[in-house]
Amino acid sequence: MELFERIRVVRQSKGITQTFVATETGLTISNYNMKENGKRTISANELELIAKALGVPIAIFFEEKIHEKLNAESALSSERKEVG
Repeated sequence: MELFERIRVVRQSKGITQTFVATETGLTISNYNMKENGKRTISANELELIAKALGVPIAIFFEEKIHEKLNAESALSSERKEVG
C-alpha cells in the first residue's frame, strides 16, 4: 500500500473529511485531494501536519498491518468510552 493510500485509510477510519485535513494543514482542498490520490508528492513537513490533523503518530503510516492497528485502536477507544 502506498503512503497516500495509507493516509486515506487512516483519515476515513477516523471519519475525518479531506476538507478538515486540508484546512488544518494549510493546503488547498484541491492540492490535498491530489496528494491523497497520489497525483502529487507529500513532503515530510506535510506528512507531519497531516498526522497532527488526524491525531496519529507519523509511524502509523508505515505500519505493515495498518487496518488491524486502526481496528485495535478503535476498539480500545470504544472500551474507554464505555468504562468512563
